Amino acid sequence: MPFINIKTNESVTKETEVSLKSAFGQAITAIPGKSESWLMVGIEPNYALYFKGTDAPAAMVEISIFGQASNDAYDALTKEICNVVTTHLNIPADRTYVKYTEISHWGWNNMNF
Repeated sequence: MPFINIKTNESVTKETEVSLKSAFGQAITAIPGKSESWLMVGIEPNYALYFKGTDAPAAMVEISIFGQASNDAYDALTKEICNVVTTHLNIPADRTYVKYTEISHWGWNNMNF
């Protein structure tokens, strides 16, 4: 049950939304046991986002996962996420933050895991 939410101060076309969704679906497999089949993606374009004192292109990617992952898995996923953001939005890795949240209770379909 991963969720990836990206906030960026850049415009995002529908075509780019779809490519981001697919690329995030591939990237999430860096976390063992996670796949696109349970992935939810949120995309917030044109977000008022300032980094290092400027409004140059930037991105904040928040990733929530049910359970835990190893530091190595997070390192691999951060690299993948930065690559996706650079490839699809032309935002350099040094203008991208990635935040992780591990969730112990996750609800879905009238129940909790």
